[in-house]
Amino acid sequence: MREDKNSVEVLDKSFSIDEEISQLTKLRTEPTENLRKATYPRQKLPIPIVRMLSGREAMGRFTIADCSHAVGRYLPVNGPWCIDSMDSRAYVSQFSDDGSLLIAGFQGSNIRVYDVENQWKVRKNIIAKSLHWTITDTSLSPNKRLLAYASMSATVHIVDVGSATTESHANVTEIHDGLDFSAVGDEHAFGIFSVKFSSDGRELIAGSSYDSIHIYDLEANRLKSRFEAHLYDVNTVTFADETGNVIYSGGDDSICKVWDRRCSNSDSKAAGALSGHIEGITYIDSRGDGRYFISNGKDQTIKLWDVRRMTSKPEYFKRKGSYWDYRSMAYPSKAKNLKHPRDQSIATYRGHTVLCTLIRCHFSPAHNTGQKYIYTGSHDGCVYIYEVITGAQVAKLDLRGSTVRDCSWHPYYPILVSSSWDCIVARWEFPGTDSNPISTKKRKLRR
Repeated sequence: MREDKNSVEVLDKSFSIDEEISQLTKLRTEPTENLRKATYPRQKLPIPIVRMLSGREAMGRFTIADCSHAVGRYLPVNGPWCIDSMDSRAYVSQFSDDGSLLIAGFQGSNIRVYDVENQWKVRKNIIAKSLHWTITDTSLSPNKRLLAYASMSATVHIVDVGSATTESHANVTEIHDGLDFSAVGDEHAFGIFSVKFSSDGRELIAGSSYDSIHIYDLEANRLKSRFEAHLYDVNTVTFADETGNVIYSGGDDSICKVWDRRCSNSDSKAAGALSGHIEGITYIDSRGDGRYFISNGKDQTIKLWDVRRMTSKPEYFKRKGSYWDYRSMAYPSKAKNLKHPRDQSIATYRGHTVLCTLIRCHFSPAHNTGQKYIYTGSHDGCVYIYEVITGAQVAKLDLRGSTVRDCSWHPYYPILVSSSWDCIVARWEFPGTDSNPISTKKRKLRR
């Protein structure tokens, strides 16, 4: 579904956003003063591409902000085309940091690694070991050599995706190292919802149904720590930035927590909490600056947070809201207008639906959009794209299928990939980019 200017929708007329994040986003996405002067001082935004190219002749190369201003308006709304179709639900779809690989995880034991620049060919097909229910998450090491994958089990497995073997079967063609994330004395069976490599590749962090965060030391090959982090399932964990010092987490207690590993000898004491969701949190994505992050919630909203607003007051660590089970109950209509009495978020985005599974949301890439957008999967079979500053829904990519659990925007090209419960990994592009750099040989999905 292609969105034009007339279809842009501001979903909440009362939408407001913190002035600082607004200015930071504008600095990344609006043309520099030199380019403005070169394209005539009174030129309104957005500046036409032809005018920008003319100005470049006078001022020289574009800055990153100039590039974002030019490229960020070209949304990946053309499609969808099928990258792959399996016989089980697709749960995970994530590009590598450089965009050369795409990782997709399916409920039926398969994890596939696609070579993006080679017509999306399968570089590696991994058959998961000791799978419990589904692949819940995957994480690629910074050097793209190792892939960690998790399921509803206390064991995280690691596979060497850099080897030449295409068909990877555990203990047959390759060894899948199993890392035990349970602590000494644990008697409670649990599963892992979220797993992430640290930026130096030395640690894995995980969030589990044991209400805990787990930190695994890969060099020592042992569980470094496990501590109770939330009152209920920890659905999502991630690092705040590349230092690995700060961790964000969210769970079914509807609270976002911040953990600063520099401030305490014990990992188990949160630096602070952020309240605002009235239902459980399904996913957190960091802006990468150690300050801002977004969370997707079962209250059908995405919230934007500033960690400087966090508090250590005890009342903010307590759940406020209902105990609605989204797996078996319809979302109560009266809950749509409920607001948290102590909402600390700086913006709220509405329009998508979060039902049945841990649907994920992300910031758009820094390089080609300046993180101007937020995008998310949705239970209604669509991908929604919101503008950070205005809260406007600028695109709705309709697969006309089942729940879209995950989606990923290419870090450099206007290409977006989605994974959905109709067993399909699909791609969307900006019109006109289909032949370069992506091949057109893959069939287009039935509409």
